[in-house]
Amino acid sequence: MSSSIAPRLSILWSFARPHRRTLAKGLALALVASALGLATPMVTKHVLDALGSASSLTRPVATLVVLLFVGAAVSYWQWILLGALGERVVLDARESVVRRFLRATVPAITRSPTGELVTRVTSDTVLLRQAAASSFVGLINGAVMLVGSLVLMGFLDLVLLATTVAAVALVGLAFAFLMPGIAKSQQQAQEHVGRLGGVLEGTLRAIRTVKVNRAEERMTERILADARASAAFGVGAVRRESLAWTIAWSGVNLAIIAILAVGAWRVGEGRLEVSGLIAFLLYTFALMDPINELSQNVTALQSGIAAAERIRQADALPSEEAAPSAGRPELPELHEPKELKELEKLEKLEELRDDVPVLELRNVTAAYGPDVEPAVRGVDLVIPRRGHTAVVGPSGAGKTTLFSLVLRFLEPTGGELLLDGRPYRDHTHADLRARLAYVEQDTPVVPGTLRDNLLLARPEATTEELLRVLDDVRLTEKVEGMEEGLDTPLATANVSGGERQRIALARALLATPDVLLLDEATAQLDGLTEAAVQECVRSRADTGAVVTIAHRLSTVVDADTIVVMEAGRVRARGRHEELLVSDTLYRDLVESLRISAVTGAPVT
Repeated sequence: MSSSIAPRLSILWSFARPHRRTLAKGLALALVASALGLATPMVTKHVLDALGSASSLTRPVATLVVLLFVGAAVSYWQWILLGALGERVVLDARESVVRRFLRATVPAITRSPTGELVTRVTSDTVLLRQAAASSFVGLINGAVMLVGSLVLMGFLDLVLLATTVAAVALVGLAFAFLMPGIAKSQQQAQEHVGRLGGVLEGTLRAIRTVKVNRAEERMTERILADARASAAFGVGAVRRESLAWTIAWSGVNLAIIAILAVGAWRVGEGRLEVSGLIAFLLYTFALMDPINELSQNVTALQSGIAAAERIRQADALPSEEAAPSAGRPELPELHEPKELKELEKLEKLEELRDDVPVLELRNVTAAYGPDVEPAVRGVDLVIPRRGHTAVVGPSGAGKTTLFSLVLRFLEPTGGELLLDGRPYRDHTHADLRARLAYVEQDTPVVPGTLRDNLLLARPEATTEELLRVLDDVRLTEKVEGMEEGLDTPLATANVSGGERQRIALARALLATPDVLLLDEATAQLDGLTEAAVQECVRSRADTGAVVTIAHRLSTVVDADTIVVMEAGRVRARGRHEELLVSDTLYRDLVESLRISAVTGAPVT
């Protein structure tokens, strides 16, 4: 637990601050309900006094009934108000965290286990419901009720008040001693829940690997280790809470016994009326309510603070900042000769633009952290507006890092990237990615239907366009065999690795990008399907730029340019035949894959 509670409270308050007006209304209603409750013992005293003096009971009894029904109505309104507020706080927190996660940089998100991030949105936000919505109100109301009860008890009898205050002070000291331990235990329990979620999510994602390696029990124990640790800390918190409640309950009951003894003595001395003693006892019984409310809300506040701190950690994630949009010049509609001249100028600009590389890397260096060795160093690379560029090299050569730079998942630490001759910093992330399409190596399925997966890049695409690209990647038969066709929900279980790759490629082709980036996009395809996909790639290279990362050199031997990378640097570049003669590493890669130096076909 932090040495100062104020900064931690301010984190929790940041979630409640946008709803402070609703909180104020809830507090006002709570104070009204408390005032009505505090008035009840005094009215009861008047009832008893009326009995002793043979006066009419109509007015005091009617007053009690009014207090009961009005108090119930006010409490009902307050519970609805604060309950709805709690749900809005949870919704706002979830919306904020989800937006932050999806706008964060790729390295920032991939640094933590997915399951742990998910718990920030699910279980952590639930802990905010009571803490941010009702704990502040409950603490203030409980304190007001406690003080109000003590003041009215003092009005009835100061000696009995002193007895009560002594008991309350002892209870308060016990809570002050126990609460920090409760908070720490709850925070540690929640941290282990987050770790549990991260390990469980990763294990389920790799369930086939786990089963093949007979690691079910080992992974179960690893996951349950965090579950047991969370339970242990939770039990520790429960024990401390139970001790606190036992002390509070015992303290109040001891106070009642002491009040009965002292009160009976004072009644016998004629210094206190019996009705006053009964009213005082009613206040003593009612004193448990504010103590209960204070302790519950302090506990909820501690849990909420721990959850708020975990949620606010998402704010520290670096996000992809917006930059001035570069865009392309729009062609005007033709209405006048003057506009025709403008069109001619634009056509000349487009002709000049064709001579400018679509992508260019100038002396680019990049690393995945400030104290990490660069993954690429001094890379110079020109991607022409049309044609097929292949990037090859051994594992760890920097090929995927190169794509991360182009897609702006990673920012360079040195050098510069250009799109259409303009620096990347002059483009927004969205502008850049609108010009690119990417088929990643693992090709995960995005939650949703086949149609949802295809429409990610072009939500406005028609069904006919979807069917066309599916035919291009030889998925038409698969779609026809699906019960709901394009609207079939997708999961890893109902599509193979090769089908996932083709879905990703169809999505990329649908986007009609200026640059198509393929990271081992045919690694899981059979020979016939790979040939069909390669035909799509060649067709695309005739009208735009295609950049391929491949370990299977058979997919890139006919590329217009092959770039060989080693240890983060560009080692050589040229066509297949040229590199076979001039570069030993390329020749070794070809030989290791048994690729013919003449045709690029597998040697038999």
